[in-house]
Amino acid sequence: MLFTENATKSFGGFDLFTGVSFNIADGERVALVGPNGAGKSTLLRMLAGEDAPSSGNAGHRNGSLGYLKQESGFDPENTLEQEMWSAFPEALAISRRLAVVEAELPNAGDNASALVAESLDLYERFALLDGHTVEAMVDRVLSGLGFKKADRAKACGNFSGGWRMRISLAKVLVRRPDHMLLDEPTNHLDSRARDWLARELQDFQGTLVITTHDGAFLDKVVKRVLEVGDFGVVSYTGNYTTYLQEKEKRRLLLEQSAGRQERQIASQQVFIDRFRAKATKATQVKSREKALAKVQRIVRPRNESSAKFSITSHGRVEQKVLALNSISIAFDDEFALIDANLIVERGQKVVLVGPNGSGKSTLLRIAMGQIDPLEGQVQWAERARPGYYEQHQDEALDPNLTVLQEVQAAAKDATEQRVRTVLGEFLFKGDDVFKPVSVLSGGERSRVALAKFLIQPTNVLLLDEPTNHLDKATHGSLVKALHKYDGTIICATHDPEILDTIATHVYEMRGGACVSTRVIEPTAPVKAQLKKYKK
Repeated sequence: MLFTENATKSFGGFDLFTGVSFNIADGERVALVGPNGAGKSTLLRMLAGEDAPSSGNAGHRNGSLGYLKQESGFDPENTLEQEMWSAFPEALAISRRLAVVEAELPNAGDNASALVAESLDLYERFALLDGHTVEAMVDRVLSGLGFKKADRAKACGNFSGGWRMRISLAKVLVRRPDHMLLDEPTNHLDSRARDWLARELQDFQGTLVITTHDGAFLDKVVKRVLEVGDFGVVSYTGNYTTYLQEKEKRRLLLEQSAGRQERQIASQQVFIDRFRAKATKATQVKSREKALAKVQRIVRPRNESSAKFSITSHGRVEQKVLALNSISIAFDDEFALIDANLIVERGQKVVLVGPNGSGKSTLLRIAMGQIDPLEGQVQWAERARPGYYEQHQDEALDPNLTVLQEVQAAAKDATEQRVRTVLGEFLFKGDDVFKPVSVLSGGERSRVALAKFLIQPTNVLLLDEPTNHLDKATHGSLVKALHKYDGTIICATHDPEILDTIATHVYEMRGGACVSTRVIEPTAPVKAQLKKYKK
């Protein structure tokens, strides 16, 4: 069972949530939802036992637990296969000892019988731990998440950002613990891997608690929703769509109740104001004043705030913005790009699509000069002012700085008022700008990273999965801002809304090359192309 009992969590005098209590029974499949910064990740950490409430209790009872954090966690020196086996430390230790025993047996002499007895004992213990099924489980999970056979011998530190998160997810899934806590598991997954994960979680018989902004994914895997918000944690039975419907019904009822109460209070107040000075009505006035003072006011539900911002290009660039000519690059003797070409002109909004590992991020990093190709040339227009939003830009933030300091560091020429105005557009208002980066949620860090990126003067945006970790409202605001942006965009993404809304050109990364498709009307043609890529 997973539980919280009257749990309160405070950071620097700020209460993230107070008096939260809920139970999640064994075998339940629950979504934890709410706006970024509401405390979803903090609750997961407390359920996992990695964080403690400021008061009250939280945690889990009985059974093993697997916990996927938003930050990838593994030994970069381990190969992928070694990292998967590290999820089974006891079976791994037995397997290693077996290898030693079997190597010693041929020359054991008088010690042979003892080694044979030890090996039989080790085999029995290995079987009790289901050690013989680990290899099959690892194969199935790695294949489902899109890893190739050749990847198993590759060091974890050599994988790109999106694949690193898949390693952490795979390590949780192969264990098949009694309870799984998954914090944003669908980030960095392409549609094929998301579909596989949904099926995997549908088959999982243990307790599941998951946070994600992907409502369609939640519809497939959960049967209960816990909403974290102004009213603490509110429980809803059913999937995500049912939750939205029931939430709207409850909102309407609350609005109606609040409206009736406000009219009743106003009526009483009119009587009090009218007859306050009338001696013959003094008793009635006092009685009604006392009654009003005891009324527990119904709080109307607040409309969820959303980031609202615009992006403006700085300075006009030449017609031919960027040319990538015959680009080739290899990692560990495997080519990521082979003779890839890309021409981008002023005002174009280019979207790069393809599965993780197809070279999208590599192409952007080469364009920005972060890595040098083995062959080929990168030519930027003279007046181009490119800005690069990396896939894990939020992880590069300094946890020791405040939100204001972090963004000021990227815009040294901007006044504090200008920085605070931009941060206000990203929902950091008043004293929020003085919050340390270390206490922010994943979504809040993403908003800081976006603010830090967009405050810099650019006329070409290079974006690598910019909508990861964003809540639905901020996601929508970013897509609208990119649609209205008057500069040039090159964006690598799995996000269908970006494809549908902003793309003027789509390039599929295929076989190490860019395969171009001209998009005249960025609606139906893009949807058709996206459907093709999903396959």
